Order: sequence, then structure tokens, then C-alpha cells
Amino acid sequence: MMEDFVKCLVSALMLCTAWAKQPNVVILFADDLGYGDLACYGHPTSLTPNLDRMSEEGLLFTQFYTASPLCSPSRAALMTSRYSPRSGVYPGVFAPNDVGGLPLNETTMAESLKSVGYSTAIVGKWHLGVGKDGMYLPTHQGFDYYMGIPYSHDMCMCDVCFYPDLKCSDPQNECNHGYVPCPVFENEKIIQQPAVKINLTEMYIDAATNFIKEKSEQSSPFFLYMAFQHTHKPQFSGKLATNSCIRGEFGDALAELDWGVGQILEELEKDGVSDNTFVFFTSDNGPSLEFRTHAGVQGALRCGKASTWDGGVRVPGIAWWPGKIRHGRTQELAATLDLFPTVMKLAGGKMPSVITDGVDMSPILFENKKSNRQNFVYYSASSTPQTGLYALRLRQYKAHFYTKGGECTDDYPDEVCRANYTLRAHSPPLLFNLNVDPSELYPLDPTEYADVSQEIEKVKEDFESTMVWGESQMARGKKDPSYEPCASPGCSPFPSCCHT
Repeated sequence: MMEDFVKCLVSALMLCTAWAKQPNVVILFADDLGYGDLACYGHPTSLTPNLDRMSEEGLLFTQFYTASPLCSPSRAALMTSRYSPRSGVYPGVFAPNDVGGLPLNETTMAESLKSVGYSTAIVGKWHLGVGKDGMYLPTHQGFDYYMGIPYSHDMCMCDVCFYPDLKCSDPQNECNHGYVPCPVFENEKIIQQPAVKINLTEMYIDAATNFIKEKSEQSSPFFLYMAFQHTHKPQFSGKLATNSCIRGEFGDALAELDWGVGQILEELEKDGVSDNTFVFFTSDNGPSLEFRTHAGVQGALRCGKASTWDGGVRVPGIAWWPGKIRHGRTQELAATLDLFPTVMKLAGGKMPSVITDGVDMSPILFENKKSNRQNFVYYSASSTPQTGLYALRLRQYKAHFYTKGGECTDDYPDEVCRANYTLRAHSPPLLFNLNVDPSELYPLDPTEYADVSQEIEKVKEDFESTMVWGESQMARGKKDPSYEPCASPGCSPFPSCCHT
């Protein structure tokens, strides 16, 4: 008994010593990257040496989840540690001319870190709304600095995607030609329109590394949210990555993302702050399987983006902090929702005084202990208050109360992933053991697992009793073109006249 007490005391003292100085925080967020896309997750032809290095020196998660299978709700959950129905970020994603955005009364991770002395920056894709006069841009949500395109780059006209002048692959009309050309913001000013894709990642990385360097020189704790446009379609890459990988266009885009990760890690080391910086890499949702070889893969999982089968929401997760985080692999359950409370614990701050859905990951990261998370809730990209949650995982067991197709074409081999697979209710729910059947192919006999089903039903009931659905921000509608970010407001002919 005394020996156990001493071990606990030593562990606690080590943790206190580790972050007596507030650590810097870097979140590296990929877009539409599948569970099976990285070399360290088993892909045979991806070229990802920097992410492989992160996994070798850090902790690789095999059961890490994002809170939604779609961009905007996933990012809302990351920023708030709240499932997106609570904040009203449903259904679907924000368009350039949407009235709504992440409500300003939601407290973001950036706002909470600022309250305890952090400098904050986001570089890359925001996708939580622009709104009238840019009211929902990151500079109104806790970020001191912003550079990036505020939504997906397929919501713009397609042009050159690969160095030096190769056009974007557009096998299924990937790009929306009805909106303004992609704007690159610096804070609240458009500095480039249209965005030059073959230079975009370099521009992003210059901004990110300059922020790291400046704050390191000032000995100021910082939070960098590096939200890559990669690997959302259409794929693109610059001089360094084009034709660098035998995996084709997607492989080149992924290689460029990996290069960016390497540049950020190198800057942390060069500035002497890597031993005081918590870095976490993950993705917003699973791969866009509808675009076949132009998009990612889900590995052994079922379906992809927009689906509540695990291929839509189980994603890569890699934690890196030299000398602090143990290296290896973990099978413990964790989620993007957990990053906010984990970071606030490290920073010595408090979580917002509202219902949040994340748990502290410190026991997994630093103590080689069990996860504080025992369950995970799955909301669909099209969930409504009438359907509620679609699925729930409790330990290794997952119950599907509803299933609906994802974004796959009508000839995709697995029909449950197809866009034309209509909503189905399941009573009793479809039950799977994800530890032995990660592909969710073999439903368990509900009579044989009646106790598990009853326990899941109780967890579902308890959870849904706490869920108050916020006003749908997407249902607030779309406005006239004045809501779209244009470097030349009032110009004609719109939208092609919008340029710097």
C-alpha cells in the first residue's frame, strides 16, 4: 500500500515539474485524411517521413476519434470540446455566403488559453463561418493572428493545382464555380484572391514558423492551430512535392502536408522550445471515398467521410513531446473533444462553465494508464433533434441506432457507404465488437449480448438527457453575394471580379 502511494506521489511530482512552465501547444489538423493513409498506419506507398518520425518518437493512437464525419461540425467540436449539436453547427457545413457561424458566445480553446496568458494563432482552414463583415472569422473567436482560406478550397473556382501549371483534376465537378475565388485572409484583410494553390502551403508554413519564432524569442507561451487544406479535394501541391510520390496526386498532396509538419517540428527544435511544446496531429474526419484514387483511404474500417461507420470518424492521432510523452502505441479510447481539457490542464487553466464532452488525456499521455473516456457518441452529418445520435460506443462495443449512406457513388462496392443508401432505424440496434471486428461486418447476436445492449441504452439515455440542441446555424440561411469575402466589394462582374 505504501509503495503504491509513493509511486503515485512521485508520478504527480513529475507531472507538476514537467509543466511548472506553461507548455506551448501545437495542433496539426489535416483535412479528409483517412485512418489508412499514413505510412505509420500501414499505407504501402505514402511518403510521410515526418509524421512517421512523430509516431516513432511520440505516441500513436489506434482508437482516436473525431467528433463528426464532416468538416464544420468536427472543427466546432475541436474548438469547444462540445458535440456540434450543442453549438448549433449542424447539419452539413458552412458555405461562403452563410449567415451563421460558430456562435460568438461559445468559448473556444483559443479564448481559454488567452485567458491564461497565451498568444494564439490559426493558420489554414477555419470553416466555422465568415458572416456579415467577417463577424465569425477567427480573430473574433480568440485568435490573435489568422492566415488562411476560411473554408474548403473546393468552394471556389478550380484553376492550377500542380506545379508548374497543371490544372486541377476535376473528375466529378469537384469545385463550386458559383462562389468568389478563394480568398487568403491575414487577420481580417484579404491579401490574396484567388489563392495560388501551388504556393499556398509554403505561405502557410512561413506564417506558422514565423509565429513560433517570434513567440519563442519573446518567451511567451503560444498556441498554434495549424489547419491544413490538405488532403481535401481537389488535391494540389507545389514544386517540392509534385511528382514526388508513386501514390499519384493524393500522394503528392500528402507529401506536401508531411513536409509542412516537418518544417514546424524543425522550427520548434531550432528555437529551443520542442522540449516545452505539446504537439498533436489528427484529421477532421475520414476520407472522401467518392473521389476514389484522388482521395484517401480508410484502411480496415468501413465507409468514410459523412458516415457514422468508423471509417468516417476514426482517424490518425499522434502525440509528440520529446522527454515528456512516452513513445509507442496506445489502444486507449480518445477523441478530438479531449484535446481542449487536456491542454487546459497543461496550461493551468479552467474549462468553460458549460457542459463539455471531453476528458483529460493526461493518464494516457504521461502515465501509461487507462483512458478517462469509456464511451463515444456518433452524430451524423445530417443528424437532427428528431433522430438524435446515430451510434454509441461503450468500451469495445458499438451500437448503431441509425445507419445512413455516406458520400460514395452508386457503384461503390459496399452499399451502406453509398449516398443513395437511405436512413434506416435499427431496433434492436446493430451491435459490433470493434476490438475483434473493426470493419463492422459481423453483428453480434442481441440476445446473447442483452446485458451489453441494456448498458448502452442506459448510457444513451443519460447522455441524451444532457443534450440541448442549439439553433441550427446552417438553417439561418444564405444571403446575397455581399456575404461572400471579396477583395473588391461591389465590383462587377461578380464573382470573377473579386481579386487582389
